[in-house]
Amino acid sequence: MVDSPLRFALGGAIVLRRTLKWVCVIALLFVAPVARAAPVAPVTDDSEPTPAYLKGVGIDEHLGAKLPLELAFRDEHARAVRLGDYFDGQHPVILTLNYSRCPMLCSLELEGLVKGLKALAWTAGKEFRIVTVSIDPTETPDIAAGAQRRYLRDYGRDAGDGWHFLSGTEANIHALAKAAGFNYRYDEKAKQFYHAAALMVVTPNGALARYLYGVAFTPETLRLALVESSEGHIGTTIDRFILYCCAYNPKQGSYAAVANRVMNLACLVVLIFLVALLLYFWAPEMRKRWRKKHDDESGHAH
Repeated sequence: MVDSPLRFALGGAIVLRRTLKWVCVIALLFVAPVARAAPVAPVTDDSEPTPAYLKGVGIDEHLGAKLPLELAFRDEHARAVRLGDYFDGQHPVILTLNYSRCPMLCSLELEGLVKGLKALAWTAGKEFRIVTVSIDPTETPDIAAGAQRRYLRDYGRDAGDGWHFLSGTEANIHALAKAAGFNYRYDEKAKQFYHAAALMVVTPNGALARYLYGVAFTPETLRLALVESSEGHIGTTIDRFILYCCAYNPKQGSYAAVANRVMNLACLVVLIFLVALLLYFWAPEMRKRWRKKHDDESGHAH
């Protein structure tokens, strides 16, 4: 009685496993581009020497490092604030280091951020926050207020309390940039700062969780980076499922599917199905045996 159902169950499990392998292959084709970002700037040939004015400029990722939340700045209303005022233990924070007089790169980066945010269902100030700190110590709160008005107007949402523009002293700016691994330099002759195009996604408690590079950010990449950085405070089960199957690829500037994670998940599904299938076929037989044993015991008792 048991052998036939068992053979049937095992045969069904084998068929299911083969089917799931094909499902996983197809899933990889769809999950991989879920968070595809626009291409980052082309990688230059390593054999080409770095221009002298760009030496020392770039990003050193300090993933997991805590930002110095005690640093003092001025917000767009000229109020004295601390960096830690924007970290409440509940909302992840997108941190950008830019300056308003930047001839091109900063505006391209922030416009790319706004474009990605506009297609994101979440809103700054509700599910997450944004803090933009000027790397130019000569910029004033008035300049910061102008920048805030510009980008909030482009954003088109009521997010005045969700995106703040800060200015500060050279010492505090440098301390924040150093902690974030954001290396820049000022060219006195050109009167401009040389810096990389990157933003940081920070946990609600101020730890660096993800770096996103380039000047264009898809809503899928922003969403997954925020879910990853939120420490479970935002995001759906589906978001976490996708995040489990994907990992951030800094070279591509996006999240990409990880094959072994998808296969592990598929194997877990197979195991659960197999156990359920065996229980389904074994349960009637087990009940029949229990009843027979109970009847026999009752008969002997009489």
